[in-house]
Amino acid sequence: MTTLRRRTFIVGSLAGASAGVFVPRLANAIGYPFTLGVASGEPAADGFVIWTRLAPNPLNADGLGGMPSTGTTVEWQVATDERFTGIARTGTVTTAQASAHSVHVTLTGLEPGREYWYRFRADGHISPAGRALTAPAVGTSPELSMLFASCSHYEEGYFTAYRRMAEEHPDLILHLGDYIYEGAATTTKVRAFAPSAEISTLAGYRVRHAQYKTDPDLQAAHATAPWLVVWDDHEVENNYANLVRNDSSPAGDFKARRAAAYKAYYEHMPLRSAQAPSAENMVLHRRVRWGSLATFHMLDTRQYRDDQACGDGTKVCPDADAPTRTLTGTAQESWLVDGLRQKLGTWDFLGQQVFFAQRLAAADGSKSMDAWDGYTANRTRIQNAWDTNGNKGTVVLTGDVHRSWAANLMQSYQSQNRIIGTELVTTSVTSGGDGNAADNSLNPTLNPHVKFFKNLRGYVKTRTTSTEMRVDFRAVDKVTVRDYPVKTVQSYVVEANNPGLQAP
Repeated sequence: MTTLRRRTFIVGSLAGASAGVFVPRLANAIGYPFTLGVASGEPAADGFVIWTRLAPNPLNADGLGGMPSTGTTVEWQVATDERFTGIARTGTVTTAQASAHSVHVTLTGLEPGREYWYRFRADGHISPAGRALTAPAVGTSPELSMLFASCSHYEEGYFTAYRRMAEEHPDLILHLGDYIYEGAATTTKVRAFAPSAEISTLAGYRVRHAQYKTDPDLQAAHATAPWLVVWDDHEVENNYANLVRNDSSPAGDFKARRAAAYKAYYEHMPLRSAQAPSAENMVLHRRVRWGSLATFHMLDTRQYRDDQACGDGTKVCPDADAPTRTLTGTAQESWLVDGLRQKLGTWDFLGQQVFFAQRLAAADGSKSMDAWDGYTANRTRIQNAWDTNGNKGTVVLTGDVHRSWAANLMQSYQSQNRIIGTELVTTSVTSGGDGNAADNSLNPTLNPHVKFFKNLRGYVKTRTTSTEMRVDFRAVDKVTVRDYPVKTVQSYVVEANNPGLQAP
């Protein structure tokens, strides 16, 4: 992929005389509507999705962003250059109050493996410009620059990691869950949630998403590259499992709450119409091909799971090993196993949420019931699927735990007999606050296959070719203070035909 030149204006508007064909008209009924920025996602060889949402007053309590009840015509442009002199596609779409005036445009017919730029105009106002990329054509395997992140608690810090991610100018960004947090505002954090109560209604979820999207660092990360997103629990409620609640507060119908959360999530993400929710259901697991280099299997480990065993928590729990227990649900497991067996690229990347490798917490065998350790038979079946198929380039990409980890995936964790894959766990963007670089939770006696741990905030940077994946764990020292520099705290190489972590 070509690299975006640093002079490219990612966050600011490209409105002006140099834009030529997209000159602003006099604004009419609404104020500046692009307060939530722009985004792209779901890259394919012939296109991608571009997104925005009109919201001149994004934190209005009704969740409608200060827009009128009638629809607004939005024009969009996709260009082959950052100055929009080479227009590749144009069109219009009319927003609707029922979808909070969000815009999802699915582009097709574009050239594979190249950069594009996009922007929107509504009621005389022009949006910032964003950069997107199409995936390479099948049969080609150019190098892929990819970042992944998770867990951005708005109150617990500034989104410096997102700003640093934007400055990396990657080809692709993955977000692995906890994009928002649902809790009530506090008085002791760096900044405060809106609305102040724990969110449980459609209006509440819309306002919380909008608050996140007003953050300039997050806007910069969205505008720099296409995203692939999956949720974890906090997009709805902490530690929920399918339709089983974590607790009874706030009171109410959980199906209705999940439906509201899923609807707001779709409205604020650059997703295809295939992912549009129906009531409390939304098909988020999907496969995205990056030429013949890699296949991304994006998983949903919340919507279909059995309730956590033995009352959740970290404990010894024989029920966790029951063969019928599932984290993915049977249909998603079958879908994943089928995709792994197809071996569509050199690499299979599983974009998912919770710790995949076995991670014992104590010598008595206690382990987390919320992670794959609480669903061991489901994990074993998936591992066996790629192992027996000879998939040497399987890498599990994980979020959730607010720490950086790296582990070898074993055919048997008990005997430590053979490495069959690799797990890379990103720390949080802000969740957990500044962290502590002196923390050391590695226990080589209990978990000899787990090789790295760091308690700082940040993300993971990867560069992948047909022979190797180079991995940098990137971190900032503080998120309670704005704009800290990023540094690499650990690096690894994963070889395509030799699973496991290697020194760089």
